[in-house]
Amino acid sequence: MVDLLRGIRVLSFNHFLMGPVGVQFLADLGADVIAIEPPEGAFQRKWGGADKRVDGQTMLLLTGNRNKRSLTLDLKKPEALAVARKLIAKSDVITENFRPGVLDKLGLGYEAAKKIKPDIIYAAASGYGPDGPYVNRPGQDLLVQALSGLATITGSREHGPRAVGVSAVDHHGAALFAAGILAALVKKGRTGQGGRVDVSLLSAAIDLQMESFTCYLNGDRPEDVRQPGQISGWYYGAPYGIYATKDGHIAISLGSLETLFDALGIPAEQRIPDQDAFSRRDEVTPVIAANLARRSTAECLELFGARGIWHAAVNDYADVAVDPQVAHNKNFQTVEGATGSPITLVSHPIRYDGEVPEIRLPPQKLGAQSEEILSELGYDATQLADLYAKGAVGRPA
Repeated sequence: MVDLLRGIRVLSFNHFLMGPVGVQFLADLGADVIAIEPPEGAFQRKWGGADKRVDGQTMLLLTGNRNKRSLTLDLKKPEALAVARKLIAKSDVITENFRPGVLDKLGLGYEAAKKIKPDIIYAAASGYGPDGPYVNRPGQDLLVQALSGLATITGSREHGPRAVGVSAVDHHGAALFAAGILAALVKKGRTGQGGRVDVSLLSAAIDLQMESFTCYLNGDRPEDVRQPGQISGWYYGAPYGIYATKDGHIAISLGSLETLFDALGIPAEQRIPDQDAFSRRDEVTPVIAANLARRSTAECLELFGARGIWHAAVNDYADVAVDPQVAHNKNFQTVEGATGSPITLVSHPIRYDGEVPEIRLPPQKLGAQSEEILSELGYDATQLADLYAKGAVGRPA
């Protein structure tokens, strides 16, 4: 059992994707994560893509809410705020991804939390940061992909900007959120001091393009940063990219152009030297593309494999689901969900001493652990009934 964060309690006021997934990373490692939601449930219970549900559970709920206990609080009620403050006093970390200032208005922001527990770690995820000219703008993955240039560099010169096919900024932001909290926990273990951690979608999107921006900002700047032809990135040389074959697609990565030319039997007059792979890529890429279009994917795989050319077939999701390395790595796990139906989840991405963290709790029904958590805080049955009656705490679904 992976329990690296056993004994660490994380209070989670998170919704959508980046916050829940980042905190789920900590929950996988054994932290006691208490997910606080309003009585009607957080956004992830109401939307989840493709109009798909398993026994009413959305895909967004299943994505980032495992290994967490669920507590429902109506933070508009003073009794619920009292519960939240008691939880802060017994927690190591508070996490939230509301717009900046929301928890401050409720009296649960960083300054208020420090008065309750001076060594608290307060981690906030936002669209653009805790302050600045965009602080009140809606922060969402697609909007940030557009604003940060990611959609531009993912697009092509022929077809213009195109978003990445997943919420890449949310997911990278979630990883940074978890990393920032872990760094703060290390500091707390060394000094006894808490602190504040701020992560934003915009900064995550820029960080995701570190290689590209470093290349762009230093030296001469190109006029266009969209992908040219088959090349998968404005700053890469030939043949780096994805090419159509007679019956599919294949990716060609790093390697000698001369070796590739030999493998494909490209005539000498159409070849260029390796040192010109970037400057003459527009010249040679169409030659490679035309050659590969006449060959099957299987033929390309055999040719490239025999010559040590870095390559891979372009898989669709059906291929990935049965890929032998994916199966070996246990990247997907099927478990019994909270409703009794089986659900398949993407596993925690890291092994610890050879072990993948287990799924202790599938994403829970709304408020499933409310009574358990309140009992731990010292509320008895009569007090709990009073909280239910006042609507401060939602009854378990």
